[in-house]
Amino acid sequence: MFKSLKLYVTQEINLDDLLASLLDLGYRRQEAVAEEGEFCRRGGIVDIFAVTFELPIRIELEEESIISIKSFEPVSGKSAWEHQMVIILPVRKVHPSRIAVFSEEFPLDNFLDIKVGDYVVHVQHGIGRFLGMEKIDTPSGLKDHLVIEYDRQEKLYVPIDSMHLVQKYISFSHRRHLKLSRLGTKEWLRTKLYVRKGVQKLAWELLNLQAMRMSMQGFAFSPDNEWQKEFERTFPYRQTPDQAKATEEVKQDMQSPRPMDRLLCGDVGYGKTEVAMRAAFKAVLDNKQVAFLVPTTILAEQHYHNLMSRIRDFPVNLAMLSRFQSKGRQKGIIEGIAQGTIDIIIGTHRLLSPDIKFKDLGLVIIDEEQRFGVKAKEYLKNLKLTTDVLTLTATPIPRTLYMSLMGIKDISIINTPPENRLSIFTYVVEYDEDLIRQAILRELSRRGQVYFVHNRILDIEKVVRKVAALSPPQAKIAVAHGKMHTRELERICLEFLKGNIDILVSTNIIQSGVDVPNANTLIVDDASEFGLADLHQLRGRVGRFDRAAYAYFLIQRKDYLNPEAKKRLDALMEYSQLGSGFKIAMEDLEIRGAGNLLGYEQHGFIMAVGFDLYCRLLRESISSFKKIMEEREKS
Repeated sequence: MFKSLKLYVTQEINLDDLLASLLDLGYRRQEAVAEEGEFCRRGGIVDIFAVTFELPIRIELEEESIISIKSFEPVSGKSAWEHQMVIILPVRKVHPSRIAVFSEEFPLDNFLDIKVGDYVVHVQHGIGRFLGMEKIDTPSGLKDHLVIEYDRQEKLYVPIDSMHLVQKYISFSHRRHLKLSRLGTKEWLRTKLYVRKGVQKLAWELLNLQAMRMSMQGFAFSPDNEWQKEFERTFPYRQTPDQAKATEEVKQDMQSPRPMDRLLCGDVGYGKTEVAMRAAFKAVLDNKQVAFLVPTTILAEQHYHNLMSRIRDFPVNLAMLSRFQSKGRQKGIIEGIAQGTIDIIIGTHRLLSPDIKFKDLGLVIIDEEQRFGVKAKEYLKNLKLTTDVLTLTATPIPRTLYMSLMGIKDISIINTPPENRLSIFTYVVEYDEDLIRQAILRELSRRGQVYFVHNRILDIEKVVRKVAALSPPQAKIAVAHGKMHTRELERICLEFLKGNIDILVSTNIIQSGVDVPNANTLIVDDASEFGLADLHQLRGRVGRFDRAAYAYFLIQRKDYLNPEAKKRLDALMEYSQLGSGFKIAMEDLEIRGAGNLLGYEQHGFIMAVGFDLYCRLLRESISSFKKIMEEREKS
């Protein structure tokens, strides 16, 4: 049994005992918490930055009873999320070469945020329904227990000391009613054995792929030189600790002789592109070529202009390629790639065409790989065995999956928001022309710009006329959608970027990551028709810098919303704080299903035991196999 401290709302606990327990677990008492392994006390409030937590938590006590547990932002002190139960693990320093073998009983998620009526999974007993807490008479007195209902209304009473064996059931499926497990039978053991075999197969495949890459000989890039440092000093902002850490991890990979295959996750606008630019520049300094793959031409333009402004004082040849350029222009760029006169090429999937031949490709950067087709992904998969590859994604990997894949997949996560970044004021409201008028007037009066998103091309011109009627007469309004000629679309986006357009009425093509610092009001029409991830991405188009930003999600009638649309919009409101991408990702997966998160077969295993236990079993399999492989190498 592992050592831990379990805390929950309504728990009776002596404050001195709580502080003593934290010291016993290796935590350091400070004036304020700033990093993992620290705690502080102010009156009846105890702040703890527990190991493996993204944010510190604040425990509030009243007369020796815990009345609230909340995550909070350490810089501002602002509360982020409330929790019901939390598991504090000890501060431990594990020697890097030691591989721990985890069991399914070791928790991945430190929060147990379950409500009465939620489906839960007990690792040893299966799927049940949480009925609440109940005090049970035990030899050592009255103790709180979790009460879980199983098939045939049988009840299981779980002591708080064993709450790490319980987690909310998440399957990413649309099943409304789950079959509860039967206590006292071998059915759950058979289910778990079936899933464990499937998970072991995946773990072995992942380990073999990793071993194959480890055995391949790639190019070991040189350590940073003065030009690299000079280039990085041209970054106009202060980099965040997570950015610095991710940059260092990427550089270490590049300097290693094995081919890099790193996934860089980060919320919208958290600075993934800067990490990619530094990697690209590093590759060029060793006379290697860089391919920067993006899903849209507009995003290619954005990256091209941003990078061009940074390298203008360096002897680096940068170009952009897309299928919308003239044949002559494309021909010249393709020749430059083949001859090695182009150092960095930014482009769409056009870069994956058979006529593209690199003279000496050293690094491939892929922005949002999931938005490329099957053939493109297959091509990229082959590249990953021999070439350094860095993949950027704003779709965060769920933390539990990340924890289970640790040590087998190279993943960097940027969790900290840029300095001075503000949370976006988010509103879900019924369609109201007075509100639209006021929102537009407020933004334009401070010389800002507005996005108005309407996702139907069929009647978008009608919407433009309506927006014009609600705007000041002098306001410049333009329209943008995917069926326009690309050159015209690019021209309009560029004019908006320059500030020559006040209001851009567009479809959701703007979610592709173009930064417009001056656009800080977003209005989304018929928001109930969008997916949660799309809405979060759209919201990320505003509030990119240090100005207050507003996002209005318009719906027709609240009482007309279907349950899934309501759930999406509620989640959008609840997770409006900075860094909510990981919470949004979990909510989104739960609402719409797992899709191709781990493949169709794995989706079935997740449904059988729930996502948390699936991830525990995956981590158990990976750690066991790694231990076996390590012992084989030693013998």
